[in-house]
Amino acid sequence: MRGRTRFAERLDLDFGGTTWRALPQLAALWLPPRWLVVADLHFGKAATFRARGVPVPGGTTEAGLARLTALIEQTRPRRLVFLGDLLHAREAHGAGTMQQLARWRAQHPALPMTLVEGNHDRHAGAPPPALSIDVVDEPWTMQGIAFCHHPQRIANTAVVAGHLHPCVRLHGAANDTLRLPCFWQRVDLLTLPAFGEFTGGAPIQRERGDRVFAVADAGLIEIPAAALTV
Repeated sequence: MRGRTRFAERLDLDFGGTTWRALPQLAALWLPPRWLVVADLHFGKAATFRARGVPVPGGTTEAGLARLTALIEQTRPRRLVFLGDLLHAREAHGAGTMQQLARWRAQHPALPMTLVEGNHDRHAGAPPPALSIDVVDEPWTMQGIAFCHHPQRIANTAVVAGHLHPCVRLHGAANDTLRLPCFWQRVDLLTLPAFGEFTGGAPIQRERGDRVFAVADAGLIEIPAAALTV
């Protein structure tokens, strides 16, 4: 697609009767109230693996927090919403990860933060009160938008969710394939890509009428249905 396709630095979507801005930093900005929304950060996942005897590199939580800080500085949100799986497991409550989170939170003391509890959050346990992150159950409905961890249908309500770590698989001319994280929009359902680096992705099962926006080269591109494979 390089040379024939223009990658956008951002894409504004009409969703739920309001405007959402998809960002190539794997986040979305709800424009009317200016809320920054991210899904599936899985902080402490590498530390969890190491605690369980699996040798994986460190630094993923620190890198993720740095990316999040850059987004906050860029978008100047009035609230930060986590769509579940902020922490990966109980081992994420270890001193190293908690110290990193505490230092990061101290950089943004006036920014309200809300966590819509996900399946990993329930196993990991709530973030420490000192982090000042409100924890709510799904669906958390505000101004006609339901914020969820698990993608789901709610009658007469637009749902923004995570959980699936959606990605698209594209075919190249030499029988090669490429997997890219994506935003996946259906009628009344918008699924965000995973923000965490150490998370992987699951190819979506696209249906007629879906819109798919892949993230590549620090940009966004809408992918036509014919370009996707299962």
